[in-house]
Amino acid sequence: MSDLLQFLASGVTVGAVYALVALGFTIIYNASDVVNFAQGEFVMLGGMISVAGVAAGLPLPLAALIAIAVTAAIGVALNTFAIEPARGAPVVSLIIITIGASIFIRGVTQIVLDKGTHRLPSFSGDEPLHVFGATVLPQSLWVAAGAVAIFVALWLFFTRTLTGRAVLATSNNRLAAQLVGINTRFVMTLSFALSAAIGALAGVLITPILPTSFEVGISLALKGFAAAMLGGIGSPKGALTGGLLLGLMEALTAGYISSHYKDAVAFFVILAVLFAFPRGLYGSNPTERV
Repeated sequence: MSDLLQFLASGVTVGAVYALVALGFTIIYNASDVVNFAQGEFVMLGGMISVAGVAAGLPLPLAALIAIAVTAAIGVALNTFAIEPARGAPVVSLIIITIGASIFIRGVTQIVLDKGTHRLPSFSGDEPLHVFGATVLPQSLWVAAGAVAIFVALWLFFTRTLTGRAVLATSNNRLAAQLVGINTRFVMTLSFALSAAIGALAGVLITPILPTSFEVGISLALKGFAAAMLGGIGSPKGALTGGLLLGLMEALTAGYISSHYKDAVAFFVILAVLFAFPRGLYGSNPTERV
């Protein structure tokens, strides 16, 4: 029983990170219909820039804030210089642009920062907590609490603010939003900034547990995309559900079968969703505008 609880605790921790990556996919997809495969690099940048800041002598909170701000600016630059000029291009072309951006960010990171593997200090120490026989790191609670806080904050933003409703209106019908006076360019820029900032925060939260390097973004993008597909791409609650489910499936696979098959779970999820229920758990039925 204690082993099961341990696997569940590990799964929730990693799943919360996958949920945040999936949420980044969802925000950009809703605003622009673009699947941004550079989302994993935002998580990597959050961790790597924070590590560089701490190594330079900055306090961890300040280093984290700088990392989030810089990553958000990179997200805005991606939209401004890569996505917006290609507006109207086929979806496949836009996906290829984001893959190219991912490779570019990864290359610049290893040149500007380094190729090593790094770990941030834990926010509140490394003394583990013992819960019903399972060992839980305090940082795991920070990850879970951070994910919940972000989802609640975004729910309030989208339902209680005019700007959030403008984002939702743009996601429903970009042309109609323009006709009623919504600045859809600003909405796009805001969506990329939000997505990048959320990714960077996920990187800051998880780096004390899982060491980061310039290469981790590929795996995180794949697993975040799998989580978004599982929950229903375009659905925020689907991102949360899909991320947690994927994290739990990975942890249980590693615990009861073999850790060698852990990374294959994301591929299996993508294939299963595409064949069995392509709209995911919470995906809406497609509609055709005439």
